[in-house]
Amino acid sequence: MAKILIGTSGFSYPDWRDVFYPVTVPQGDFLSFYSREFAVVELNFSYYRMPEPSQCLRMLEKSAYRVEFVVKAFQGLTHEITGDSISEILPKFKASIAPFFNEGRLGTVLLQFPQSFHYRPDSRIYLEALIKGFSPLPLCVEFRQRDWLKDSVFATLRKLQVGFVCVDEPPLRGLLPPLAEATSGIGYIRFHGRNRSKWYTGDTKERYDYLYTEDELKEWLPRVSTIAEKAERIYIFFNNHRKGQAIANARAMRDLVSAHCKGHEVV
Repeated sequence: MAKILIGTSGFSYPDWRDVFYPVTVPQGDFLSFYSREFAVVELNFSYYRMPEPSQCLRMLEKSAYRVEFVVKAFQGLTHEITGDSISEILPKFKASIAPFFNEGRLGTVLLQFPQSFHYRPDSRIYLEALIKGFSPLPLCVEFRQRDWLKDSVFATLRKLQVGFVCVDEPPLRGLLPPLAEATSGIGYIRFHGRNRSKWYTGDTKERYDYLYTEDELKEWLPRVSTIAEKAERIYIFFNNHRKGQAIANARAMRDLVSAHCKGHEVV
C-alpha cells in the first residue's frame, strides 16, 4: 500500500487571500492555516535563497510538525552550476535544511534542472556527483529536457535510489511527455499547468495561470495507480498557483485519487 500525499507548490501567495486564506488570517499564519488541510507542501523559495535553519524551525512550529516539507534545491546547484557548486554550495544548502531532516519532516529534496541541462557526459558526471554528495538526504530529480528519457538514466536513478519526477506540462518541443515512472521508493508528480501560449513568453505568474478540468485530472488516475505499484510514497503537487487554482485542483485530485486508488492511503 502506498501513501499518496497531495499538496501545492508553495503556500504563501497574497492572491490566495479570500480564495483560500480568510482575509483575517495574517500572512505569517498562512502555513498554520494550510497545515489544517494539507499534510505536505513543496517549498520553492529555497531555489532563490537558502533557508536559514531558524526559519525551518519556525516553519515546523507553525505547521505543528504535521506537514512534510519537500524542498527545491538552491539554483546554484541546478541552474547556475560552477566548479564550486558541490564543494561549497551543497554543504551550505544541506546545513540550511537540516532541521527538516533531523525532525523527520523532510519528504525529499527536489533537484529541478532547466531545459538547457542536456544529456551529455559532463552533465551526467555532475548529476551523479551531486546525488552522492546529498547523501543521506532523500532526492528526486525533475528534468525539463526530453533527451534524459533513457532506460540507462532510469537504471542509474534506481541504482542510486533517486526518484524520477513525472510532470504535466504543455506539449511543447523538448519538454517531457506525461509518464508513469518511479525509480525509488518515492514517486513524484508535478502539475505545472498547460498554458502553452505563455510558457515561454509570459512571466512566472502567467506561465502557471491554468486551471485543470476534471477530465484532465482523470487522465492521470491510471498513471497514479501505476506509480503506486512501484513506490511506497507518492507526492503530488500543483504548481498552477495563480489565483489559488492549485488549491482547487489539489482538492479535486485528492477526491479523485481517493475514489480511484482503493487500498492506498490518500492525504
